[in-house]
Amino acid sequence: MKKLRSVPARPRTARARTPAPSAPEIKTGGVRMIPVDGKYRVWTKRVGSGRIKMLTLHGGPGATHEYFECFEDFLPRAGIEFYYYDQLGSGNSDQPDDPGLWTVDRFRDEVEQVRAGLGLEDFYLLGSSWGGMLGIEYALKHQRRLKGLIISNMTASIASYVEHMNALRGQLPPEVIAVLDRYEARQEYEAPEYQEVMFTRIYTKHLCRLAEWPEPLTRSFRHLNTKVYGTMQGPNEFVVNGTFRDWDRWADLRKIRLPTLLSVGRHDTMKVADIERMGRSIRRSRVSICENGSHLSMYDDQAFYFRELLKFIRDVEAGRV
Repeated sequence: MKKLRSVPARPRTARARTPAPSAPEIKTGGVRMIPVDGKYRVWTKRVGSGRIKMLTLHGGPGATHEYFECFEDFLPRAGIEFYYYDQLGSGNSDQPDDPGLWTVDRFRDEVEQVRAGLGLEDFYLLGSSWGGMLGIEYALKHQRRLKGLIISNMTASIASYVEHMNALRGQLPPEVIAVLDRYEARQEYEAPEYQEVMFTRIYTKHLCRLAEWPEPLTRSFRHLNTKVYGTMQGPNEFVVNGTFRDWDRWADLRKIRLPTLLSVGRHDTMKVADIERMGRSIRRSRVSICENGSHLSMYDDQAFYFRELLKFIRDVEAGRV
């Protein structure tokens, strides 16, 4: 075997290092899961795009974002980017079985965590029903984050709400009231006869007055987390004995100094006079009364509801509120 003579080593030239490929951005149709409380995740979804931002707070407690789906027909075309958000325990979000989580203060702090997670600043907050209560709570603590507040179909105290519900109950025929009294005395709230009265005499007259309820609304009701609802409110609209039964913010409304829209239906489970009183308490506010609407006037007085909502936002943007 022939011996090879040594060959001088070639000088090494610097080689350009190929950068590691960056991970591609994964598109999710606007859906993001936001961490809250250090151990749970809540579902959000962006709809539309635009300079104007809005975060929505659904009702219940324990309902879902689904009944807000009608907003898609009105807000994006007006240049408003809005966000669905299922609160903890609801819809697509985590649903821990821990009654200690279902308090007003914890949900208020959750909204702030969601805002931070989405990076929202100078935005509109729209709360419907229980979401309106939550919106009031958030505004009292974090109103510097907000451009405007929309309180949809919610009064300023549970006592005011219960008083009005009892007034509506008193308008029912005596034989119908007797049915309610009988089953409530036994705490048999799921009895078919009791549920029939609640639906035909209350829900179809004061929640949504349409002959046929829209599918997103029935879907949201079908997905209601009754554990959250029962813990915070109680069995139903007439029996309120949950964790927020003593909630009252009448004395604090004057502290809200940002532009506020207060929307109510003439046939609402909330008293119109209470909403007008809220308008006198919040300095930069406007009251919108949906004459044909009830608690979900976004459906049963839809044209007026959204006309007034969009007018309010345009006026705030133009500095007219």
